[in-house]
Amino acid sequence: MKLNLQDIPRVKTITKTDFLKHYFKPQKPVVIERFIEDWPAYTTWNLDYMKAVGGDITVPLYDDRPVDYKDGFNEPHAKMKLGDYVDLLKREPTKFRIFLWNALKEIPKLQNDFTFPDFGLRLMKGIPMLFFGGKNSHTFMHYDIDLANIFHFHFEGTKDIILFDQKQNDYLYKIPHSLITREDINFKDPDFTKWPMLKKAKGFKTKLNHGEVLYIPEGYWHYMHYVTPGFSMSLRAIARNPKNLGKAFYNVLIMRNYDNVMRRIKGQKWIDWKNKEAIIRTHKEV
Repeated sequence: MKLNLQDIPRVKTITKTDFLKHYFKPQKPVVIERFIEDWPAYTTWNLDYMKAVGGDITVPLYDDRPVDYKDGFNEPHAKMKLGDYVDLLKREPTKFRIFLWNALKEIPKLQNDFTFPDFGLRLMKGIPMLFFGGKNSHTFMHYDIDLANIFHFHFEGTKDIILFDQKQNDYLYKIPHSLITREDINFKDPDFTKWPMLKKAKGFKTKLNHGEVLYIPEGYWHYMHYVTPGFSMSLRAIARNPKNLGKAFYNVLIMRNYDNVMRRIKGQKWIDWKNKEAIIRTHKEV
């Protein structure tokens, strides 16, 4: 048995009017296949190019180790020169990923390689974020703290993506006071005897290729598995739904700070309690 996932719709190109009508307003994901072919980045952005323009920059790295109470919010697990990291990606599989890196601030010339698209949403132009991963590396299933609308542009290679909307929260073994599900769930091949409520979740899937852009609606859970080494850039627009805006403020101002305080007070017991509670609450809710 597999997860109940439908393919994300794909279009070659799309107008602003059609995007707003068919995808933004109903909050449905879509892959746009040929939207950026006029960008210089479409032909120049690959791992070798990134090494050439930023190889001496030290970058933060993350892997899939379980959350530890000592870890701060989004605290990296290691650091490495970008050039050495690219060499590692091309040489062998690695679990190390670059996560939420504002490369355009450190490498200003990258800003000349693309233009901010007009999707009818006000993009946060100061924080284009880059994400890198090695073959078979993956993110935890999570949603973003600000529940933003995300336009995810992929470069070099392919990666598999699974999405769930917020209506599926009761089935995903969500960790309390957090933005992730249980970290030991393999969303590529879940064990339904251990995680039976996943059978009730309804989601979306796609394989993202070089030059394609995925629209991820507000607050959608996302899991990303790098089939090959590669990287992506995310452009963001703030949540429009008042309920989602409220959740975003709560997450940033209250939830994150409360979780950090509890880690300091209770240590690993807090992490262990949250992991157990994810199972208890999921089975109780359903």
